[in-house]
Amino acid sequence: MEKVLDSALVWFRRDLRSDDHAALFHALKAARKVWCAFVFDSEILDPLPRADRRVEFIHDSLVALDEALRRWQAEGGLIVRHGVATEELPRLAKQLRAQAVYANHDDEPTALARDSKVRGALADIGIALHTSKDHVVFERSEVLTGGGTPYSVFTPYKNAWLKKLEPFYVSAYPVEKYTDSLASMPDGMHAGVPTLAQIGFEPTNLHEMKLGAGSAGAQAMLADFLTRIDRYDETRNFPAVKGPSYLSSHLRFGTVSIRQLARKAESRMRHGSAGAATWLSELIWRDFYHQVLHHRPQVVGASFKPEYDAIRWEHGKHAETLFAAWCEGRTGYPLVDAAMAQINQSGYMHNRLRMVVASFLVKDLGIDWRRGERYFAEKLNDYDLAANNGGWQWAASTGCDAQPYFRIFNPVSQSEKFDASGKFIRRYVPQLAGLPDKAIHAPWLARPIELMDAKVVLDQNYPRPIVMHDEAREKTLQRYAVVKRTK
Repeated sequence: MEKVLDSALVWFRRDLRSDDHAALFHALKAARKVWCAFVFDSEILDPLPRADRRVEFIHDSLVALDEALRRWQAEGGLIVRHGVATEELPRLAKQLRAQAVYANHDDEPTALARDSKVRGALADIGIALHTSKDHVVFERSEVLTGGGTPYSVFTPYKNAWLKKLEPFYVSAYPVEKYTDSLASMPDGMHAGVPTLAQIGFEPTNLHEMKLGAGSAGAQAMLADFLTRIDRYDETRNFPAVKGPSYLSSHLRFGTVSIRQLARKAESRMRHGSAGAATWLSELIWRDFYHQVLHHRPQVVGASFKPEYDAIRWEHGKHAETLFAAWCEGRTGYPLVDAAMAQINQSGYMHNRLRMVVASFLVKDLGIDWRRGERYFAEKLNDYDLAANNGGWQWAASTGCDAQPYFRIFNPVSQSEKFDASGKFIRRYVPQLAGLPDKAIHAPWLARPIELMDAKVVLDQNYPRPIVMHDEAREKTLQRYAVVKRTK
């Protein structure tokens, strides 16, 4: 195909890899000279704490991306700017005299507003902005009901998704075939990634998490998971077991291609792997929540089911005390407290536990789901608005295809079922480590001799429950009764 442009700029955002990259592929095919850039957007970064694992993950992934680009073009690499993206990106495109900017879609409302502003600024100087699907397999309106409307129930969406899936949709973009279009740096301009300190951030304990930033880290993690994927359906719900893929941060920041993951899962599923089928279903849930966000952006801050916004959540000092106890892992329910310790210490929380702690906050403590959603947004390494919002609204029964409001997780029975030996609890709530397996799930019910032997003193080194589940359940049913009256 003949090159139609003299020069183009690729704007990396949540797609920090060089392989199987839609925007990079389209730019390389279209232009004789292509530069690559990333902007540390101060509008996003300024409100963050100075030690933020996600910023460090992005930084490390950018270093890896810069190295990958230089392997193709030694005098090229990644141009990195730090400032307001809506100003920095058009300014850079103008400096480079690029005829077009290529980027991948980001359907979060703030990202769409940013892109609209950038599109306008580029148009003012005669530069086009081209964007492509890259972050999901099917986006926006690609999977609709027979009536042409978006799905609001997952199972029919999944069936339609699987029916639509063909090799074309998960084929990799062959970027490597066109890398001769990568340009060297113009005189006076340099590529390379600034240090964390240069953008105003500090190192965290990210490297202890062994996430492995960049494409190489993602591929190593994927290779490890593929040795376990066939048992994923059996192991994924047990937080003390190495069951999940642990690829969620890599998916969030695009250091791995969703097409590669779906291709691997679908192939194993066709060969009879129940684990691969279950994992592919999780990837489809991700697409589902992204299409919900696209069609119903009001879910950011409001219930998908409007009638649920009539619920009166707990307020006042007591509610603040309850919320603080939940955040800090002081609820008196060991599995909940262990899960909150995990997210606070590592920025990661096992998916089963995300459901447990969300249900506990909303349906045991009566706290507005939006508060929990915001806390996860602050803490999670893999924070993704669509999935986080979808998960919280599912747990709160306010979302599409959510669990019924009367289905309320019992934190003790969840603990007994999914951490029967207490291995996970002992890791994150070590003061309970000496309790017998049966007693560790509800220490307030343990025999005095068991507490004494384990050196557990209730209300001193471990709290009693801040609410009793059975009583809280009844309050929740009363609270949600308003939904039935508004229908």
